[in-house]
Amino acid sequence: MAQQRGQDIFSRLADRGEDVIGRITDLPGAQRLVENANQLRERVDELNKRVRGLDALERRVDALERKVDELSKPSSSGTKSGSTAAKKPAAKRSTASKPKPKTT
Repeated sequence: MAQQRGQDIFSRLADRGEDVIGRITDLPGAQRLVENANQLRERVDELNKRVRGLDALERRVDALERKVDELSKPSSSGTKSGSTAAKKPAAKRSTASKPKPKTT
């Protein structure tokens, strides 16, 4: 019987709540309030999607940072990451191959 009374109270509260929500639209400025509440909900949803996207980007950045750290460490085979051998100088351009301007 107490359980039945509890269900009755909840159903009455639900009915009253529906009535109140129905009457809110009759109040002056209530339509604007409802529109602002809907806009806020949409903005929060969009912000939530963006934040979830940041988590994926953070994981990618962490993985890339680990790779850069691994590549920047000197290898254990005795050679350094940069070449120690003398580099060949760049070939000089020959000025003789330039075409001469035409004179008319």
